[in-house]
Amino acid sequence: MNSSFVSLALKLIGVIFILSSLLDFATLLIPPQWGNPQWQLGFATNMVDRGIVPMVGIATILIGYWIDNVSEKLQKKGFDLRLPLYILSILLGALFLLLVPLHLSNLGKVQSNALSQIQRGSEQGKGQIQSFLVNLNTLAQNPQLLNKEIQQRTSLIESGQYQGRQLSAPQIEQLKQQKDQLQELNNLAKDPQKLKDKVDSIKRDLQNRLDAQKHEAEDRAKTEAVKQGLRTGLSSLMLAIGYGTIGALGWLNRKNLVRPKTGARL
Repeated sequence: MNSSFVSLALKLIGVIFILSSLLDFATLLIPPQWGNPQWQLGFATNMVDRGIVPMVGIATILIGYWIDNVSEKLQKKGFDLRLPLYILSILLGALFLLLVPLHLSNLGKVQSNALSQIQRGSEQGKGQIQSFLVNLNTLAQNPQLLNKEIQQRTSLIESGQYQGRQLSAPQIEQLKQQKDQLQELNNLAKDPQKLKDKVDSIKRDLQNRLDAQKHEAEDRAKTEAVKQGLRTGLSSLMLAIGYGTIGALGWLNRKNLVRPKTGARL
């Protein structure tokens, strides 16, 4: 196959890779939300995920020029793409290098917000537990109301219907459990000390369960932050090194882009 055709095809493919990736980068900015750390985090992650595409395009074009050099075909006409590619590489290297601290900073903010939400959820859970215990004490101190609740559940279990609708097996089982719990509460209401011990036991169980869920959510949020930091941060750093190396070496050797007539381009 003609080396000139292969070189031209590689350069064309490389240009398409670069232009399409730059267009893709531009679309990530629409609409910009620079004050939103979550948006910045997603932007940095998407940039890094797509960051290898321009590098492939640059490498493809440089291979095309290398084929010209090997085949010793000097092309005096036409625009030389290598110098713009080296400048683009330097700019992309600087961009991906800046994304590393930006990503880690936004990751810290997002993690802090997530932990704050978990803390607020835990506080709400404590309030719900306290309301539940208050209702429990109210029922225990009101035998008539307690017996009424037991009778209602007994009627529902026996009829198998609620407001004309047939109850499912899980719903009936849940009603039976509620009836047993209310019956136990009714029995304990006759002994204040046992009732207090039971309420304290329920409170401890609910609090332990809530604390376990809180710690699990916090560990999950921290683990996810570490994973994202390592994945995106290290990938962005490697891209910055790759682009920076290509751009710096190319820029330092820019005087050798055009060789004498007896040779070919580097």
